[in-house]
Amino acid sequence: MKIRAIVALLIIFVSLHASGQNRIKITGYVRDGDGNPIELVLVQVKNTMVGAMTNEKGYYSLSTAPGDSLTLIYSCLGYNKAERILPSANQDMRLNVQMNYMSMSLGEVSITAARRQVSSMETINADKIKLIPDPAGGSIESLVVTYAGVSTTNELSSQYSVRGGSFDENIVYVNGLEVFRPLLVRSGQQEGLSFVNPDLTESVNFAAGGFEARYGDKMSSVLDISYKKPNALEGSASVSLLGANAYVGSSSGNFTQVTGIRYKTTRSLLGTMETNAEYAPVFMDAQTYMTYRLTPKWEVNFLGNVASNSYKFIPHDRETSFGSMNNVQKFQVFFDGQEKDNFQTQFGALTLKYNPNEKTELGIQASAFNSKEEETYDISGEYWVNEDEAQESGGATIPPLTVGRYHEHARNRLHASVMNVGHYGSYRTKGNTIQWGATAQVEKISDRISEWEKRDSAGYMLPHHEDGVYVVSNLYSNNDISSTRLSGYVQDIFKFRSRQGLFTLIGGVRGSYWSFNKEFIFSPRASLGFIPNFNQDLTFRLATGLYYQPPFYKELRRMVTDESGNRVIELNKDLKSQHSFHVIAGGDYAFKLDNRNFKITTELYYKKLDNMNPYTVDNVKIRYYGENCATGYAAGIDFKIFGELVPGTDSWLSVSLMKAEQTIRGVTKAPLPNSPGYNISLFFQDYFPGYERLKLNLRGMLSGRLPVTAPYQGYENGYYETSPYRRVDIGLSYQLAGGKDAIMDRGFFRHLKNIWLGVDCFNLLGIQNVNSYLWITDIQNRPFAVPNYLTGRQLNLRLIVDF
Repeated sequence: MKIRAIVALLIIFVSLHASGQNRIKITGYVRDGDGNPIELVLVQVKNTMVGAMTNEKGYYSLSTAPGDSLTLIYSCLGYNKAERILPSANQDMRLNVQMNYMSMSLGEVSITAARRQVSSMETINADKIKLIPDPAGGSIESLVVTYAGVSTTNELSSQYSVRGGSFDENIVYVNGLEVFRPLLVRSGQQEGLSFVNPDLTESVNFAAGGFEARYGDKMSSVLDISYKKPNALEGSASVSLLGANAYVGSSSGNFTQVTGIRYKTTRSLLGTMETNAEYAPVFMDAQTYMTYRLTPKWEVNFLGNVASNSYKFIPHDRETSFGSMNNVQKFQVFFDGQEKDNFQTQFGALTLKYNPNEKTELGIQASAFNSKEEETYDISGEYWVNEDEAQESGGATIPPLTVGRYHEHARNRLHASVMNVGHYGSYRTKGNTIQWGATAQVEKISDRISEWEKRDSAGYMLPHHEDGVYVVSNLYSNNDISSTRLSGYVQDIFKFRSRQGLFTLIGGVRGSYWSFNKEFIFSPRASLGFIPNFNQDLTFRLATGLYYQPPFYKELRRMVTDESGNRVIELNKDLKSQHSFHVIAGGDYAFKLDNRNFKITTELYYKKLDNMNPYTVDNVKIRYYGENCATGYAAGIDFKIFGELVPGTDSWLSVSLMKAEQTIRGVTKAPLPNSPGYNISLFFQDYFPGYERLKLNLRGMLSGRLPVTAPYQGYENGYYETSPYRRVDIGLSYQLAGGKDAIMDRGFFRHLKNIWLGVDCFNLLGIQNVNSYLWITDIQNRPFAVPNYLTGRQLNLRLIVDF
């Protein structure tokens, strides 16, 4: 590394010394395959010490002696070297160059390991995500959960936790627009499709904290998705046991569009669960992204989505073994009734962009989200709990520990609409990029909840009262809310060089106001990135800021007990924003091993949490206390090694260690609900040497225990811990045709790019994971927590055709 530094200094010295002589100037820009500028490219005249480095815009300028012919060499870590021969170099000239990534495209996931990460944002190009084995049916989130600091404990859900935060603390953008999820979903079985369509996705940016002021008010993470703008006709169609997808993209003159439809059914996967039932999940959506260039300076974009997620569940019977090895208990139940859920959502957004010059971009955005959600069920069950049949006393089977029945009822409906309009802009000067934006948002929500649960044990109603029939729990809501949010931000990205290296400083502030609780919040944020001259394979980062999370509708709901003992939801108008102070320090080290690219990333973080609104988690349903009554913290270290474990493929291993704790009402200490203590994720790709048509993708996760509470009980009454979440999914894909195959030049196949046939094995090791419990009681009102096991081992077949 010292030799490289000395050579660079000599190049600069010789260039400066020669500048006073009779020279010619060569200038230009260096960009990658996506048209993005590449900084820190060494541009050198071959066999000389004359050279220059590109700046943050990819621009370079060097002076050299005129001659009949000279060769320029362009080199940068992570990119293939480029050479340009100038047959006649007798006058000043401009030469623009495109450099290609070193990673090979093998049909899985195209990742750029060498892109310099000088902020908290990590970038991944996921256009080939379709070959990843994903029981959720193929989603961007299935890749995000393998990032350092990210964890999941439910393969049926696309929701995830980041560094101990809740699912609601993650914000998702698509083409600069915030997208929303349905609010009533309480289990992964109901959830359906993620908003983000991976077929339409061009790039993914993700930050696990310390993100910029231009991103909204959330406390944990931001996922920023960009959709494609095709240059020519393209498309794909796929079918599997989990459903079918198709998309088509095109470009014609000033117009581009990419449109996709998806159908998902998890019936075969749900069939591996312990409840013998008739499952009828049907999830569908259609999305489109269109752009039209009105003039060279004006462009209009439209993003639209329509989704229909329905779930029908008719249970018959169930048998579950639980307890310790020395005290195995068996829960058996016969069901009657059914559940029907329906979630209908629509989203539309229009963007008008104006570029008065190459330094300035101005835009106006307007969007609307509408969601109609219905959850209805009446399910009764007659159950008994036995000790294991093998345990007998004097030849006689031990009698049941408890016998009883229960009835669960719900008629829940919610209608939500969110509309906003905003302005954004950016202006670039030498070394600075100033960005700003302002948004006004109107929210209208109507919530109707009516649910109860009745239990009896051995013919006695629980709880038992002589003066009437009581239920063990109930919940009622009749609330409407209409409110307005105003928000704005301004930030500056400042890049400068010194003798020590390249610095990237991002600083900004964000403010917002909500009319419902009449609260104004002010959020300053800053980050600093540094690439040292003494070793440009190193990158250092530091980020800090005060991050607020204003309450949305779910956080406002507070359960109170009326004079009749019924639980009623009221909206707490005094609830204020939760806030978190972030400090994150980290760095990357890029290196080559056996002529393969690798990168090691490490980040240390500390989050001080105040004004917290505690919550409990049941499956994916979050119930908030509805009060600012807790403080806490989260601290840990994330480690990730990324690179070509197998030549030409990208794989990574993430390891996270953390401790996160909350103190409720100054008395009760408990772990944060989504703080597993440790999390290990692996994404691995391989192919058979000499036969690259056959490829392997493997995804593995190991996550620590999580705290759980009894229904409608807080941490003040104690908590239990789930078992660790352990899962391995593996997929094999075979390229039936593609590339330079002779068949691709014949008839119909001339219009195709690839044909893939694949087989996946979900939950390869057949591990029974738990993320929720069914609670029953005996006549003494002693509780039994019966684990609800997630999906078992399942095979999936898929066929993919690209054109």
